[in-house]
Amino acid sequence: MKPAEVRDKTIGELRKLAGQLESDAFQLKFRLGSGQLKQTADIKKKRRDLARVKTVLRQKELAGA
Repeated sequence: MKPAEVRDKTIGELRKLAGQLESDAFQLKFRLGSGQLKQTADIKKKRRDLARVKTVLRQKELAGA
């Protein structure tokens, strides 16, 4: 996910997306531990996307306050 795509979303959409990414990252870590995950780079991608979303969410919250 590109940073420009994240910046275009509203605060509600960002919170929902953050929850989804956290869930996806957890599932990927679980699959890695059980030996079912083939693409281990997916974990890194999800974590980076989550960090982007949380950063933009925080920036928008501070700008609105």
